[in-house]
Amino acid sequence: MATPTTPTTPTTPTTPAAGPPQAAARRRNRYLAGLLTVRGLTGLTLVGVTALAALFAPLLTDLDPNAQSALALAGPSAEHPFGTDDMGRDLFSRVLHGIGTDLAITFGAVPAGALLGCSFALLAASSRWADLTVQRLFDLLLAFPGLILALAVTAVLGPGRWPVLIVIALAEIPGFGRQLRAGILVQREREYALAARVGGASRLRVLLRHVVPNAADPLIVQTAVALSIGVFIEGAMSFLGLGVRPPEPTLGSILSQSVAYLSSHPAFAAAPLAATTALVLGFTLIAEALNKGIRR
Repeated sequence: MATPTTPTTPTTPTTPAAGPPQAAARRRNRYLAGLLTVRGLTGLTLVGVTALAALFAPLLTDLDPNAQSALALAGPSAEHPFGTDDMGRDLFSRVLHGIGTDLAITFGAVPAGALLGCSFALLAASSRWADLTVQRLFDLLLAFPGLILALAVTAVLGPGRWPVLIVIALAEIPGFGRQLRAGILVQREREYALAARVGGASRLRVLLRHVVPNAADPLIVQTAVALSIGVFIEGAMSFLGLGVRPPEPTLGSILSQSVAYLSSHPAFAAAPLAATTALVLGFTLIAEALNKGIRR
């Protein structure tokens, strides 16, 4: 499995907030400037090409990814561009559908984790006791390594799509929650927030109308970071047999099957490993490019 590099920690903006239209335009320009760097364009290309290959899988191959044949461990050919696996299934079709499975799970779990994390951050802003409770919850989630969390969830629910979704979502809650909480703590002491409170705006209105929009910048970066982590977690769980049930293809399960044949058929592992690396590296580069744009 390809291990994701540690992304740069998103930086909370410290510049004074402008009015809503000007601030929104400035944020868009910063994001675009970051994405148009070499790092950002490389990340977008890696993710885009890989995702489009999965999206257009029915047009790129008409072979059933689960159809077995007598051509076990066959090399690349015109009919099978990546060869076949140990059961004679077409690796090209399985890798394309595996990418689609991985992305569907990741893009379902990460928004769920982001929503829960941001909800806890907003709860933490309501009172000192709520803040202390939420922080301890984040600490509890962070105390469990990803593998232990995966083992605990699958021990209760068994392997499958839903356990993977739950594990990824739980793993992402502290990241989003802490980022938004830190932004709120900084932004609610700014002059514009103080002026709104002096002007008679309620605490909730100031929080939702003024503070949160200006504190949410790092969440864009955190989303890209979370997507790279989500792809890695799904691949790791499937590699260990804790993820999606066979015969549905995932990149991790294909890579797991190839381990027994690394010495005799190394090409078996090349395609799923390359696809996983492209996704994890691509999302990481996008996160770093966005973070660089925010700091400008």
